[in-house]
Amino acid sequence: MENTPPAENTRFDVIVWGATGFTGRLVVEYLLQRYPPGKTLRWAVAGRSQSKLDALLDELVASGERPPTMVADSHDEASLEQMTRATRVVLTTVGPYAKYGSELVAACVRNGTHYCDLCGEVQWMRKMIDLHQSAAEKSGARIVMSCGFDSIPSDFGTWFLQQQAMRLHSQLCERITLLVRAMKGGASGGTSASMLNAIDEARRDRNVARVLVDPYGLNPAGAHRGADSRDQQGATFHRPADLWTAPFVMATVNTRVVRRTNALSGFAYGKTFRYHEATITGKGLAGRLRAAAMGLALRLFVLASAMRPTRRWVVEKLLPSPGEGPSKHERENGYFNLLLIGELADGSLIRARVKGDRDPGYGSTSKMLAESAVCLALDATDVGGGCWTPVTAMGQSLYERLTTNAGLSFELD
Repeated sequence: MENTPPAENTRFDVIVWGATGFTGRLVVEYLLQRYPPGKTLRWAVAGRSQSKLDALLDELVASGERPPTMVADSHDEASLEQMTRATRVVLTTVGPYAKYGSELVAACVRNGTHYCDLCGEVQWMRKMIDLHQSAAEKSGARIVMSCGFDSIPSDFGTWFLQQQAMRLHSQLCERITLLVRAMKGGASGGTSASMLNAIDEARRDRNVARVLVDPYGLNPAGAHRGADSRDQQGATFHRPADLWTAPFVMATVNTRVVRRTNALSGFAYGKTFRYHEATITGKGLAGRLRAAAMGLALRLFVLASAMRPTRRWVVEKLLPSPGEGPSKHERENGYFNLLLIGELADGSLIRARVKGDRDPGYGSTSKMLAESAVCLALDATDVGGGCWTPVTAMGQSLYERLTTNAGLSFELD
């Protein structure tokens, strides 16, 4: 169907919801620098407390025009209605989304308002897709989840490599593996809270557990399923790279998003396409031992998180709390460097690298999320309403914004 945009009399292009939180503040800082109020983008900040919003802007805006403010609450339907009717796009950093995001998505769908977040909660994403896909198609709301480090580098990295494979070899990659070469950044309190909440949900509900382990858990209902199996659990030798690898903790989200992109695009990568993610640990025995140790550590973390005594006295004391994150120095000196290896039908290989110029969880994520919201608000697209992935919703338009403004690079290796 043809996209029906939000009402033309909306006051704003973008509202940043959760602006006073750790990541929300970074998004506001970025928008102030890249899209000053009163210029090309009409944007506002929103949160639960007017006094906190005022304090945020007092600190960040020394002079000149300030973005407008709006007060709303995650569980107050009337305030969410008012907010979603006032804007073309809601950008939300308020998680865990399974606890604080459902009513906002419903309000956006009702009002034909576009939506983006930095969610990495597969079980909640599945629920939102099942609840709102049909209504979003009718209202014209484009619901785009996982617009941060989960899962833009993976989604666009795969899209980029497939384009290059067609350009150089006139064929698609039958299989792509994303390997984490290097990554530097502080731990995310919000991500930690989301992971723990997912473990709790899976412990209470077997259907949630099934979704979390299903490699095609985000694909449209009834869609073709490929040959991918569960995510890597231990040490694995990757022959094309000639390196040992360990599990990558974000693979449980990223792989599902990439596979959903393939399905939503009419299997543009092919029905036999396979996708995998892991972390490079090195060559030889040392690499193998590091991979085994990392795999064991991840399994022990999940086990400890699922048991109340170790969860309370060990896990929660080691992980950062929601609202906590790395310092400005750590964010600005962080980075990520990802290697994608594509295997072609004739046995040849093609490689690409994806880099980000800030720490992945905050500095880079805040820029990716902000540019996603601006893209949804201002750039023409040929997709209608529905629950999309970053690539299927925004494609080339967002790619250009990411590489021009957000510090990402996609290059053949």
